Order: sequence, then structure tokens, then C-alpha cells
Amino acid sequence: MAVPEGYSPHFRKSPLIEPWEPLYSKQLPDRVVIGLEVRRVHCNSRGLAHGGLISALADNAMGLSILACLATAGDSDSTNMLTVSLQVDFIGIARIGQWLEFDTVFVRTGRTLQFANCMVRTDPEVIAKASATYYRAVAS
Repeated sequence: MAVPEGYSPHFRKSPLIEPWEPLYSKQLPDRVVIGLEVRRVHCNSRGLAHGGLISALADNAMGLSILACLATAGDSDSTNMLTVSLQVDFIGIARIGQWLEFDTVFVRTGRTLQFANCMVRTDPEVIAKASATYYRAVAS
């Protein structure tokens, strides 16, 4: 599968996502969109993208999108964005070989609490919706 236009290797690495590589992202002024081709390593025993993968990458996309919005607004004091709550509604499935995309569609930033919503899509069907609240630990 060819990586869709606008994506490059994901810039934010962590031990959690290392086994799921290659991951891709596109950085926009108001959000970070994460994408990947679903492979066996992303799946449960039935060959469908695992809910844990979907939850973790939706959380990642929303947190990075909040940081992008803050940076665009000239606020770069955010050193830690901690997930307070995360809710994911699974409404479809993703199969091996499909492109899976995590696109943050809403961000509201506050002084300490941040809010975001994410749509998870495959070719372009929405298969999950996520929402989260984050605590912003501002550097002193």
C-alpha cells in the first residue's frame, strides 16, 4: 500500500508504539493526524485491528493535536500533557491491509484542562470515535 499524500514517518517515538511501526503522521497547524496500514501485528486473534491499538493511537493523536493548537496560539509552556479520561466508542472494524487514520476533529484548550475528539477511519468509513480530557502540567 502506498502511504497517502502528506504523511511522513511519525515524529513521536515511544516504547509502546515501537512494535507497531511503521507509523505515519501529517502535521497541520491545528492537529496531528496519525495513520498506518493495518498489519498482523496490529490485530487481535480474529485478524481485526485491536481496540487497544485504536485507543492508544487516538490518545496519541489527540494529545499531539492539543500541543499543536497551543503552539499555533503561541503557547509553548506545555511540557506534559497527561490523559485524565479517555473514552472510545467502537462502531466498525479495520482489517489487515486497510489504511487506518486518526484525525482529531475538535480541540478546546484551557489553562489546565484540555479537551479533544477524534475520528478513526478506514477508507473513509468511521470505525471509532474517541474523546479525551487532558491535564496540562505547565513548566514553571
